[in-house]
Amino acid sequence: MPPFDGAATTALLRPYKPPETSIVTLNVGGRVFQTTVQTLAAAGPSSLLSAPPSFIDRDPDLFASLLALLRTGRLPSSAATDDISDLAAEAEFYGIDPRLLLSSSSSSSSLSLRRSLLLPLPGRDPVAVLSASPSGELLAAHGSKISSFDFSLRRRKTILTSLPAVDSLLSLHNSSLAFAGAADFPGLQILDLSCGTLVKTLNWHPHPSAPGATVQAVCEAADRQLLFSSYESGRRNSSAILAFDLNSGGDFRPVYEISRREIFGAELDSAIPATKLKWVPSLNLLMTAGSHWGPSGVVGNIQLWDVRAGGTPTAIFDLKDKDDCFADVTVSDDLSAMFKVGANSGDVFMADLRKLKAGEPWFRLGGGRWNGGKNEGKGCRIETEGRQVFCSRGGDIEMWSEVAMAAAAPEFEEKVMRRNLMGREKDMGGARILQMVFGGKRMAVARSGECCVEVWESSDRS
Repeated sequence: MPPFDGAATTALLRPYKPPETSIVTLNVGGRVFQTTVQTLAAAGPSSLLSAPPSFIDRDPDLFASLLALLRTGRLPSSAATDDISDLAAEAEFYGIDPRLLLSSSSSSSSLSLRRSLLLPLPGRDPVAVLSASPSGELLAAHGSKISSFDFSLRRRKTILTSLPAVDSLLSLHNSSLAFAGAADFPGLQILDLSCGTLVKTLNWHPHPSAPGATVQAVCEAADRQLLFSSYESGRRNSSAILAFDLNSGGDFRPVYEISRREIFGAELDSAIPATKLKWVPSLNLLMTAGSHWGPSGVVGNIQLWDVRAGGTPTAIFDLKDKDDCFADVTVSDDLSAMFKVGANSGDVFMADLRKLKAGEPWFRLGGGRWNGGKNEGKGCRIETEGRQVFCSRGGDIEMWSEVAMAAAAPEFEEKVMRRNLMGREKDMGGARILQMVFGGKRMAVARSGECCVEVWESSDRS
């Protein structure tokens, strides 16, 4: 029998010692929680929970929701009773990035959006325009001021711009920079919201001797690192859209000019500036649209530009909208369709991007027929979020959602949309809606004459 190794023999004779336990006990607000070191590590190395402390004097119910988030990556169904801003503030206290709440649940049902709070704005100027980031930060322009709110909507900072009134506003994705323009003041201003300073002004001059042009609309193509700005000359006889490079080391170098228009003779409609810009990332398309109200009614232009690497974009769709021209128009990447609200009829129309053709691409939703009315849609606004379409009518909001149908061959497939009114009975009515923006699973609403921002949140985060 071979001899045993002495070290091995000693190891065999040692008493068994169980491995160090990873179970941690926490007392939060008088309630005891047990979890593991690995779960708390999901909060990040800089989090308060990485210690982990034995007692924390905070709300145990909110902590229970955040602990479930760290365990499973999802908020529990019981968190539906929690205010999302309370959860965000609590996450910030523990050092958990509150933006984790965005990915903690599946897409929330827009049917469950409810008016939840009002964000007051300093001063007496009513809100004019909003901008929301995908992570939930919110900007509101009122007069010459811009107020910014963090994800939790609990922290507000207001800066004063040199513009007489801000009419166009965009928060740059993952940055402290914002872009602001005015309809009667030249140039697109780049502002640093963290310190309230003017970084740079982006101008367009239709001719070398011409004065600077005013800004009509602005949008970002984050995936292409491009910024698009629509300009109209001071004399209102020419317009164009400029693309700026966001990845040029802070120079914001102009890349190209598209959709330049000039007035020729009595054709006043030939230089209508684009007052709405929308980016369609999956198709690399930029939608540009502008309309003009005149004695003979409303006429507008809608274009889709193919924006790809290399070369100047080309217009793949150009529509002069006359019959029941749009009061507002938008495009949905998820639904692969454009939507408009008719200025005369007030009806909602859809145009499938897969089946665009010259002539009349619009299909009236709901199967209604125009009764020949005038200006029924004037002042209406239309936006999309996910697979829903939101249309404002006065002070109310209606939502159109896609109805699931049996699968069909692509050439026969048709989208069927259903209309629902938004919110509870007590949420209905109010001053006329100027704008709706979406970000962080919220909808923010600007109303005419109101010195506050209205926030709608979802109670369904399951």
